[in-house]
Amino acid sequence: MVKVLSDSTCDLSQELIKKYDIGIIPLYVRLGDAEYLDGVNIYPEQLYKWSDEHGETPKTAAPGIDDISKYLDPASSDEYIIFTISSSMSASYNNVKLAAEDMDMSDRVHVIDSANLSTGIGLLVVRAAELVKEGKTAEEIVAEIEALKGKVRASFVIDTLVYLHRGGRCSGLAALLGTALKFHPRIAVADGAMHPEKKYRGSSKKYVLDYVKDMENDLRNARPERVFITHSGCDRDIVKNVKEYLEGLGIFAEILETRAGSVVSSHCGPGTLGVLFIAR
Repeated sequence: MVKVLSDSTCDLSQELIKKYDIGIIPLYVRLGDAEYLDGVNIYPEQLYKWSDEHGETPKTAAPGIDDISKYLDPASSDEYIIFTISSSMSASYNNVKLAAEDMDMSDRVHVIDSANLSTGIGLLVVRAAELVKEGKTAEEIVAEIEALKGKVRASFVIDTLVYLHRGGRCSGLAALLGTALKFHPRIAVADGAMHPEKKYRGSSKKYVLDYVKDMENDLRNARPERVFITHSGCDRDIVKNVKEYLEGLGIFAEILETRAGSVVSSHCGPGTLGVLFIAR
């Protein structure tokens, strides 16, 4: 049997996790001296409250080798395909590799560096789970996923620069100017790292829809199976407007909404929204 797992940064909903029988390995989130597990006993609203009270960004950490080993059964004949957040952003990938080596299971544990984050990983995880249901071998699945990785289009538009600044990803001056001028940057993931692409201005309802409309050409050239709307806590009307716009394109069989988990939310802050898909 082939089993599909991912670290918790894939930001898939519980419904999707259950539907596709996906194992989730949580990362750690640390609020001062208190340690939590992403998606298990810490959620973004708690995180935002703590961050605003203390004026700092929570620390996050990859699962340890012992944590990962609990998800592997050396006595079985199962093969595992395990996805991780970009190896340039976390030790998660390296730790999964080490856990497999420690358990003499490297031949049965296929670790995929997604070179992405959030549902940029989730798109690949779901596709792998579909291929398992189609009866593909682990080797066949890994080959297809590796071919798809470069076609994932993951980007987000940020509501506030405060959290990026607290986390050291935005200078104090840039955060101050951006906040004063009400700039909202679009951040895209490419080559395993985050890159600023464009800045928007205006109300949240306006700039979020502007961000989505700017992707229309790319969306029309996307694979039609699914698109994700992933956000870290947005006004329902904003999410509704984005979904209606995507529905109006008549491209996607599924338009899936998910909430970003605590690891991703701790860096991007509330009000962040992304539209993520796979190019043809």
